[in-house]
Parts: sequence; structure tokens; C-alpha cells
Amino acid sequence: MKWLQRIVIWGGVLGLIMTIATSYSMWMRWTHQQLWGFLPLWWYIGVWLSMSALWLRTGSASWRWRAWAAASLFAIALSLAWPPLPLWPLLFVAWVPLWEAERLMATEVRKHKGWAVFVTSYLAFFLWNGLTTYWVTNTAFVAGVFAVGLNACFMTMVFVAWHYTRRHLPKLGVVPFISYWMAFELLHLNWQITWPWLNLGNAFARFPQLVQWYEWTGTFGGTLWILVGNALVWRLWRCGQQGQPFGKKHSVRLLCLIALPLAVSAIRWWTFEVKGQPVEVVVVQPNFEPHYEKFSVSPSAQLQRFLRLSKQGLTDSTVYLVFPETSFGGIDKDHLRDDPLIGRLRRFIDQWPRLKLVTGIAAYRILPPEALSTPFTRYALRKGDTIRWEAYNAAIQLSNESDSILFYAKSKLVPGAEFLPYKEVLFFLKPIVDALQGSMAGHATQPQRAVFASRDGRIGPVICYESVYGEYYAEYVRQGAQGIFIMTNDGWWDRTAGHRQHLMYASLRAIETRRSIARAANTGISTFIDQRGCIHQPTPYGQEAVIRHTIRLRDDGPTFYVRYGDYLGRVAAMLAFAFLFNALSRKCRRWRSGAEWPKVFKY
Repeated sequence: MKWLQRIVIWGGVLGLIMTIATSYSMWMRWTHQQLWGFLPLWWYIGVWLSMSALWLRTGSASWRWRAWAAASLFAIALSLAWPPLPLWPLLFVAWVPLWEAERLMATEVRKHKGWAVFVTSYLAFFLWNGLTTYWVTNTAFVAGVFAVGLNACFMTMVFVAWHYTRRHLPKLGVVPFISYWMAFELLHLNWQITWPWLNLGNAFARFPQLVQWYEWTGTFGGTLWILVGNALVWRLWRCGQQGQPFGKKHSVRLLCLIALPLAVSAIRWWTFEVKGQPVEVVVVQPNFEPHYEKFSVSPSAQLQRFLRLSKQGLTDSTVYLVFPETSFGGIDKDHLRDDPLIGRLRRFIDQWPRLKLVTGIAAYRILPPEALSTPFTRYALRKGDTIRWEAYNAAIQLSNESDSILFYAKSKLVPGAEFLPYKEVLFFLKPIVDALQGSMAGHATQPQRAVFASRDGRIGPVICYESVYGEYYAEYVRQGAQGIFIMTNDGWWDRTAGHRQHLMYASLRAIETRRSIARAANTGISTFIDQRGCIHQPTPYGQEAVIRHTIRLRDDGPTFYVRYGDYLGRVAAMLAFAFLFNALSRKCRRWRSGAEWPKVFKY
């Protein structure tokens, strides 16, 4: 075992060197106003190597090595299967090593079994989160590390809950885990510490032709497909380990589970008819780097670039012109028609007879003295008086049809960046938030989705992060949207996988709702997505661009998923509650009978 100990030592040293070196490099780039690119990826790998060395160094038992290796294999396989990488078949075997690691620890660990399961699974989930969402650290280092570390902890709690349940309900196998995981994904879509980026159903985003049935199930159907497939593969693996012949029944089940959804999707892909009223849309990609350039360029210079690019793409047949998220800032919500910049945009679109402009803006509203304060109210001193105001990440529509300006406030906000989750409980963080020039109030929202209606159609204005939430996104269609415009700014993440993942997730929304999409991204990738989820005319990242395409505004009935939303997740949540309640009840009965006495932290 000495050679294993040497590997641990050198692995820990390598991890520490990687962590220090990448930290220094990121610091130097930050001081020179340079982007980080893939440096956070190597930082997370270094941290993971260091944590793994500490865990393996604390004991020499063989189970520790085997469990760690299996858990690491899970993280690597799932990361290789995640968009934008193409190895999606790994999704159906990736969970098997982690479940096998849990079985190994459940049978061979004698003391502190729960602690061993927690640490091993946390290392696996930390590696998976780091390899797939490292790019979020490019936005802000502390926020990114917090997101990766905390999300890994949440996933670990789900895994430990399953480990606990398996001890009391062993005959159910991985069924409780499937329900726990889907319930966790549902929670991640709806609570304030929301980060559903790694919900398993998103993993097919690069290949929309595989999941055309999402119009009936949403991404929860993909999650269920992956986990049940892994359960059948694990069953076959256990049969081989125990020297049993591979049962034809299990093999046929696995084959049918994978082949039937693929066949249904293929049929739907080739027979689906793109319907709706054709409208010509122009999308502008101005390419203002958000960290150092966008807020140093004058509003006048930014507007000139927008107008110059727009002229290159507009024709007399163009119906919609789309600009990205927060294209213009410092706009008073209550006096939109009086804003000079809005006036210049109005005079510009008057040159085209049918043109309507949909753009993202950063707006504010000063509350009058008689208005009541809201949870979003901020306070500031101006000339000795305290003023109350609210901030908005919003979208507006300007049209030749009327003087009215349609307004929508982004309502699915990014935790940390746009609001502080559970600020009533975390009120003690106010000094830190103030030091970071943030606000406890966050951005103001609105209770329902809005639709920008005109004589040419009804458009759902989706802003950035909102496009990751299937049921939330479907509410635009329930409100009557015939097409969707996604306005975003993915330049915070540099040339990493983040902006490509975000783009591909939009394809799933197109399938779920069967509504065409025009996507305007500040630095890219801007594109058009049809009702099958197929991407058209993607622009190069990091370049100025303007694209024109005819999309279809569909007005037929909503899909099954739009009607019923994440019903699979809700069913799984009810089952998860029943499984956990049953396991706890059995535990309590053992306590009462005296067969097992409660001990703190004992599983």
C-alpha cells in the first residue's frame, strides 16, 4: 500500500500547486482587466485533488480507494455526456459507479458509515459541478465557488437520504433515489436558492432530435429516462458480479427503455409540421464585453453601434427587431416616452412601416411619497432627502402602431447577482452586501408573465435566466404567446461552455412549447430556433453580428406540457415524501422496541 500512499501525497501536492497557480493567474488577469477563460476549471480540479488527498490520507482501507475511484468515474462520465460534449450515451451508465460505491460502503464500512457516504459522494458531486459549471466563476469568484460548493452539498444530501432509506427499505433499491432526485430538481426550480442548470433532463439539449417527446413530459421525462436506464444497467452489472447469467427479461427491458423513446422521438422529428404565421425578424449582436467594456462606453456610442448593425439587416418586410438583455440603462420606468434615447429609437423604427423593436433595458422607478414600500424598495439620499426607488432588469416593445410602450420586468432572478435569497433570514449579511455595492432589496419583479401584443402577433419576452425554467417559460404560452424572444447577455462567462449550454437549453424550451424562438445575445450566440428545437444561423461568439430569418408565430392549442407543467416532478415529490416518512417510521419503531437506540449523527 505504500505506492498508493505516495500517489495520494503527490496528488495532494499537485492539487495544491494547481490551486495556488490558478489563483495567482486569475488575480493577475483581474488586475490587468483580462478575462479568466478556462482557469476556473483547473482551479476546481486542483481543489478536488487536494480534498481527495485529505480524504484518502485519513485511512488505508481498500473500500475507501474503491469507493472514491467509482465516485470519481461517475463525475467524469456524466461531465463527458453533458452539453456541449456529444457523448450522450454515457448518461445511461454514469450513475452506476456512484450507486456501486454506496453499496460498497454500506457493506464494508463499520464505523461512521454515514460520514463515509457523505464525503465520498460530496467529492463526486463537487467534481461534476466543477467540470460542467466552472464557467460561472468567471462572473464573480466568490459567488461561483459558493454556487458549485453549495449545489454539490445539496446533491450530497439527496444521496445520503437515499442511503438512509436503503437501510430501512432495502427491497426498493434505487426507486427512492429516483423519486428523491426528481423532487430535488423540482425544488431547485421553485425555491429561492435556485440553480437547475444540472437537472438531468437538460443533458439532451445538444441533440433535440432525441427528445421530441419533451412536449409531453418536459425535462423531467429525460431525468426519469436516464435514472431508470441506469437502474437497469446496474441490475445487469450486479447479476454479472454475482455470477448470475444476464437475464433476458432485464436485457429486453433495457433495450426497450432506450430504443422506444428514441423511436418515438425520431418519428415525431420527421413528421412534425412547423406551422404558423411567417414573420421576418432581425436580431442584433452588438458584442460589448460586459466586465470592462460595456459600462465604460458612452450610451451614445452604444446606440450608434446598435443602429448601424440594424440598418444592415432591416428590410421593408421586417416585422421585429430584437436587441439583447440590458442593451440600454438608466431609463425611468414611469417616463419611458420622455426618455431621449427612447425617442431616438422611435424615430429610427419609424423608417420601416411594420417594424417593432423588442429590447432589454435596465430601468428604475422612483416611488412617489404616497406610494407604499415594497420588498424591492431601495433607499438613497439625494440633496438631503431620502428617496425610495426600485431597479428593474426589463424588456420593452416600441411600435409604430401606437405611442404606448409595453413593459415586462424580469421575474426569475439570478440568486446573488440580482437578489439575495431568503433575505428575511439572512439579514445579517447586509454589511457584506453593502460592501460589495449590492442591495438587499434586489430587482423588482411582477407576478405574471407578460405578452407583447400587436397586430402582427403576440411575443413572449424572456430575459436570460428565465429560459432555463420549463414550467415558468411555458406560462408565456399560457398567456397567449405565439413566439418567444430570448434576450440575454452571456458574455460574463468568456469563451467557455456556459454560453453554449445556455443556447442549447433554449432548444428544449422550443420543443416543450412548440413555439419558435429568436435569441439575441450581447456577445453571442445569437440565433433562431424552430419549433422542433433546431438551431438556425448561429452567430460567432465575440463578434458583432446581425442576422435575419423568417420564423413562424404559432397560434394553435398549447402542448400537453404547457397545460400541465412539471407533473412528473410533483408525482416524484409525493413519492419521495412517502418513502422518507416510511423509513423514518421504521426507525422510530426500532427505537421504541429498544432494538436500536437513537444516537446523534448515527444512520
